[in-house]
Amino acid sequence: MEKLISNSENETKLIGKKFAEKLKKGDVVVLTGDLGSGKTKFTEGVLQYFGLEDEISSPTFTIVNEYSSENGTIYHFDVYRLEDEDEFYAIGGEEYFQKGICLIEWGEMIEKALPDKYIHITFSRNLDEENKREILIEKIIK
Repeated sequence: MEKLISNSENETKLIGKKFAEKLKKGDVVVLTGDLGSGKTKFTEGVLQYFGLEDEISSPTFTIVNEYSSENGTIYHFDVYRLEDEDEFYAIGGEEYFQKGICLIEWGEMIEKALPDKYIHITFSRNLDEENKREILIEKIIK
């Protein structure tokens, strides 16, 4: 388990960019936290590492965005609007897991559909310091 502190949106992006150096095809990363806690900024940093910083858009209304880079494909999910795992299965969500790197915002909502191994990142806001975030990274093995 690794605990990091970010003091700004830019630092959160830099943490995401540094984290991305270790990612490879087949990695599934679940991003958990309240609205505005840094999940999307972190994702921007990951995409920046892969040279995709100009292409990011929130998948809130499309469920998944696909980004192709020289190093492979990144799938950015936002499953907030799904009712449950069944809807995730209905869109063929689990088929993406081996195709590339999957970043799943609100992934705790589809926990049963997640693979046996994934990385879980929790983002927490600091109520006293508006821009401060705690980022907890842990590897999950079911």
